[in-house]
Amino acid sequence: MTLFNYWHFIVFGIIFIIFALGIIASFKQEKKLVIPMIISVSLIAALVTGFSVVVVDKYTKIVKLYKMKNKRLLSIEKIVYTGIVKNEGNHEIGEVTFEIKLVNKGHVTGNIKGGPDFFKPSGFADFFGGGSKVLYKPQTVTKKFIVARNLKAGESKSFRVYFDFPPYFRSVSQFAQVYGH
Repeated sequence: MTLFNYWHFIVFGIIFIIFALGIIASFKQEKKLVIPMIISVSLIAALVTGFSVVVVDKYTKIVKLYKMKNKRLLSIEKIVYTGIVKNEGNHEIGEVTFEIKLVNKGHVTGNIKGGPDFFKPSGFADFFGGGSKVLYKPQTVTKKFIVARNLKAGESKSFRVYFDFPPYFRSVSQFAQVYGH
């Protein structure tokens, strides 16, 4: 659940005023145009409200990632990511999400060679091929974790997340980001 701040309510107020003016303007039209105009004004107001929540969140809920480290646990084939998330904005953040994307060596270096590791069977191929039993090994893994809740302005919190590391990955590039809702 996202936490609203005063900027959200200011934007909601402006959208409501525009919505009310649109409804008033629709009643001043011919009778056959009233319902379609009310529906149009309602849809536009709902769409603008959805976009405004995203935009206000982007500019008021600023979170940064510090001291990220990873360690691979070979005995159980997992990888551990640790770090610190800090609310750099002036408003409370409801949830902080840590997203990590691991990309296998072939995609990063541009050294992609054909072979069974890069073949993803489709439903069409499975239907006519009789299930060729070719295993698909994804070369990109993306995981998302909620690492903090109700992070106040200026507050930081450490986190630790675990997930299965694909054993066929060799040289891995990692891309990490955090964002708040």
